[in-house]
Amino acid sequence: MTMPVVHSLRDQIREHIVEGIVSGRWKPGERIVERRIATELAVSQTPVREALRELESLRLIESAPNKGVRVRNLTAADLEESYPVRAGLEQIAAELAAERLAADCSALEPHVAALYEADRAADGTEQVRHTVAFHRELVKAAGNGVLLHTWEGLGIEVFTALSIRWLGTKQKSYAEEHEELVAAFRRRDPQIGTLVKSHVLGCAPRA
Repeated sequence: MTMPVVHSLRDQIREHIVEGIVSGRWKPGERIVERRIATELAVSQTPVREALRELESLRLIESAPNKGVRVRNLTAADLEESYPVRAGLEQIAAELAAERLAADCSALEPHVAALYEADRAADGTEQVRHTVAFHRELVKAAGNGVLLHTWEGLGIEVFTALSIRWLGTKQKSYAEEHEELVAAFRRRDPQIGTLVKSHVLGCAPRA
């Protein structure tokens, strides 16, 4: 496997494990063996253990004495839990970032363009990547480090990937929905926070 060099080793390992879970390599209830991953990626077991611990904190995997680490049997309800929290955070972010993004949406626009391509190709991987990147840029634009750290701690990329690939979503078009948000920022819509909150809640899987 060729892994990107822009992330830390732990992040690369985490992405490898997440992709394995999302793609079905490791199914719900199946054991993930730390030693095998370390051997496969030619790394020590320490960063693998750190990555697994992080994924356990996100409730993607679970560990038990004498049973090792296993993929959690996640339901739509489990995946849905993070969305109201995320929606509240992004509502705050949108309100804080409103003036900045009204003046300059250039950080968001490339992801909208990429989402049009991903929608046309029905490319789930790119839909996840650019959806998450768009929302990360929105939160970053708020200029609040605590807000960004809290948002990232929700494991947005993991749960977006699982929601899209395992359960699908009700969205008409990833690109169109995000382009509508850009337009709302540009016109200084006074309801921008509510619009972003509704958008995020609309992305949640349905139990």
